[in-house]
Amino acid sequence: MILTGRLCALFCHRFINQRSVTDTSGRHSALLATVAALLLAGCSSTPSRYQHDQDFTPSPLTEQHEMTEPEPRIEPRSAMGNPASYKVFGKEYRVMDSAVGYKERGIASWYGMKFHGHRTSNGEIYDVYQFTAAHKTLPLPSYVKVTRIDNGKSVIVRVNDRGPFHEGRIIDLSYVAAVKLGINKQGTAEVEVEVVQPPHDDSVRWVQVSALSDIKAAERLQQTLQQALMPMQWPVSITTPDTVKPLHKVRIGPVPEGESLDAVLARLKEINITDPLLLAVHQL
Repeated sequence: MILTGRLCALFCHRFINQRSVTDTSGRHSALLATVAALLLAGCSSTPSRYQHDQDFTPSPLTEQHEMTEPEPRIEPRSAMGNPASYKVFGKEYRVMDSAVGYKERGIASWYGMKFHGHRTSNGEIYDVYQFTAAHKTLPLPSYVKVTRIDNGKSVIVRVNDRGPFHEGRIIDLSYVAAVKLGINKQGTAEVEVEVVQPPHDDSVRWVQVSALSDIKAAERLQQTLQQALMPMQWPVSITTPDTVKPLHKVRIGPVPEGESLDAVLARLKEINITDPLLLAVHQL
């Protein structure tokens, strides 16, 4: 598996630090250097990722830095950074099928210039002056509102990276987002993180492919659709009503009308799904 973004940086940094403690004899130095080089070679192709051993604070914000929070919008899932599950330091994390309804309290931290200009887990370039964040399990990208508990300050960020892999921390903010919350100096703060759904209007549709009584069959269909729709990466969800004998509804979306929706329907036709049900937001 090729490691990307901060997953790679964290893995290599932890390995090298651990080995430098346990392998103190000179005869191990060459082997350690070789193994470290192999680890780095398996990482993202950015050659200068390790030019800084420690993270550090960017230059102070000035008027030239645009302080505009992102406006949540409908986006397909990123082709990178959304495996069903992954492991970091022996712990397994499962990426959510859907971000709908997510809300959590915990500790927020932030990350700075060590990663500035390098790739995030979904393949984008990290910019300390953009309102972004890292989360361990939310689909990439997602939009969340982060509210500081002690003073009520809040910020909207776009989640495009994985982390933080520190016990008790639930989100890692960009520098500019940390400044907005006032945690750039102290480093961490207790926050509430809540998903912000993009506004839906009559220009988006959900494509209901099937309604099945067997949840396992619905999950298999979900996986089939996720693979078939690559690289479009529109969300494929299972909606189960709270009834005695529920039908598990397998849906794609939301998908904007026009070329995006036409492409989804054309791909479904290629895999012999010719009569899906198109739903507007009020029909969900």
